[in-house]
Amino acid sequence: MKAMVLAHTADVETAPLQLCERPIPLPGPGEVLVRLTVCGICRTDLHVIEGELANPALPLIPGHQAVGVISQVGVGVSERMVGERVGIAWLQHTCGVCEFCTSGRENLCERARFTGYQTDGG
Repeated sequence: MKAMVLAHTADVETAPLQLCERPIPLPGPGEVLVRLTVCGICRTDLHVIEGELANPALPLIPGHQAVGVISQVGVGVSERMVGERVGIAWLQHTCGVCEFCTSGRENLCERARFTGYQTDGG
């Protein structure tokens, strides 16, 4: 698949994103693979690209404002199906067991992972 990849943080005016060919990932247990149709870049992405958010998982595909169609489902996925149109969230993963997660405040999870920052985005 083609993707814009950030290998190192830098001012966006220096064009730090490079068009690369990457292998198509396989969905893990509880995950889906989404064939993207569109992805926006917002100010949060620019903070990641320019190094204003510490320790991004480089090399990285930025972008957390993405929409596409599910092309594969991982083991254990039953509430989503191939062909379904979905959006990709900034909050990619939470622990599910901390005080914040169990009280419906997952956005405050101290072990959260974020799309386009700690895991590849769109």
